Amino acid sequence: MALLEIKNICKKYGENQVLEDISFKIDQGEILGLLGENGAGKSTLMNILFGMPVIHNTGGYEGEISVDGQNYKPKNPTDAMKFGIGMVHQEFMLIPGFSITENIKLNRENTKSSLTGKLTKSNKLNRLDTKSMKSDADEALKKLDLKIDSLLQVENLPVGYKQFIEIAREIDKTNLKILILDEPTAVLTESEARDFLEIIKTLADFNIAVLFITHRLEEIKSITDNIVIIRDGKLIETAKTADVSIKDMAKLMVGRDISTSRLRKNKQLDDKDIILELDSFSVNMPGEQVKSINLKVRKGEILGIGGLAGQGKVGIANGIMGLYPTTGKIYKGTNRIPVNNPRAALMDSIAFLSEDRKGVGLLLDNSIDLNIAYTSLEIKNEFLKKVGFFNVIDGNKVKSHADKMIEDLDIRCTSSKQNTRFLSGGNQQKVCIARALTLKPDLLLVSEPTRGIDIGAKNLVLETLIKLNEEYNTTIIITSSELAELKQVSDRIAIITEGSITSILTPEDSDEKYGLAMSGKKYEEVTDDEY
Repeated sequence: MALLEIKNICKKYGENQVLEDISFKIDQGEILGLLGENGAGKSTLMNILFGMPVIHNTGGYEGEISVDGQNYKPKNPTDAMKFGIGMVHQEFMLIPGFSITENIKLNRENTKSSLTGKLTKSNKLNRLDTKSMKSDADEALKKLDLKIDSLLQVENLPVGYKQFIEIAREIDKTNLKILILDEPTAVLTESEARDFLEIIKTLADFNIAVLFITHRLEEIKSITDNIVIIRDGKLIETAKTADVSIKDMAKLMVGRDISTSRLRKNKQLDDKDIILELDSFSVNMPGEQVKSINLKVRKGEILGIGGLAGQGKVGIANGIMGLYPTTGKIYKGTNRIPVNNPRAALMDSIAFLSEDRKGVGLLLDNSIDLNIAYTSLEIKNEFLKKVGFFNVIDGNKVKSHADKMIEDLDIRCTSSKQNTRFLSGGNQQKVCIARALTLKPDLLLVSEPTRGIDIGAKNLVLETLIKLNEEYNTTIIITSSELAELKQVSDRIAIITEGSITSILTPEDSDEKYGLAMSGKKYEEVTDDEY
């Protein structure tokens, strides 16, 4: 008898058929990979399994689910947890003002008796046992090899740390039978992801079933026992992972062949034609501190910034845009941009695509077309028309531009008027990209642009950035946790270690050079004895 069995699941949002006749099983201790492009229906299926309110608020679903042979139809996440199902969502479900410990133990707090509780015979009036709660949280973090004070608030932590905290919360549960992981490694570097996969294998050894969703096909190949592939809401394939190549997985997902080779030739650029210069540049971004770096970016190049999580690579773009306390000097051409001033950066034709699309990148409760136009409207007074003495938003112009961006970037939505909150994570990311492109910047800062995006859409996004660079000579600084992605598009790649630039390498440099740079050493500085 299967631990989890899904039979003929169907789901509609209005007239839009999101899932159609999906069926598969998962056994104890099995790691099952669920594959599909953004918008294929993966997250909807997981929301059904975890009893998320969005499912019941939109008419429910058809089909049957059983857990350990029992009929399972969760009305809310609490029902799911009672059945031993845990979930790490693609988007964070943390409370910013709470500590790491409080987030890990939320709704499962440890208590100890109090005088009031004894007198009223009510457990609700017991006191929190903060010491044992911290101990449990520390133990969960230790299993993830995450060295961080569990009393810190999560609000200002880098996204990579937040993801580990989400996972720690599920690991802390005592009755866990099935763990759903929706893009758990999307914000992790390759080395962190490898360590994380080893942890998942350990969970499987304890007979915990894992339903693993990721766009990193090499992870699917290395960790899963079986795979399920869905496309446009329909079941395309179920198979043993060992029987399907990575190339075949990609083709089944998107219905076409996908290339992962280099996407452009290196440009011959003038080292004296500098568009951006950072001088003694430091950023106090928690977990991603930058320490007095000096960097020159050539006009017209694509500069990659890589390195391990927590080493400072994410802090550079955030500091340039003034989102965290910054010191030093920033020059755009010959113009000095004041630090800690986001508007000044935007006014000087610098656009920013943040790694935190929900916290920084989107107006979640507004339409797609307004999200795309908003920054250009605010900074450049575009998309306006005169009505008498007043400027008002030109709705037709906003919609027309959004429709074009939706087509160009293949944003999966019902219309440009759809609320961005209800888009899949990958499609939300594409809306952020569309907004940045709408500014027509001459310098574009892009942080983790393909996080949570499927392999087909990744190439589309990267090709869009290349097109912007080649046709409009837009200089691009792209920060990514995926070294292979940087090698596909960059002219040079700066590796950041402990807040400093260790090396600036070319895409053709060896993996050995990159590995040494990420460990804080230059290839030329290593003696024979150190190999």
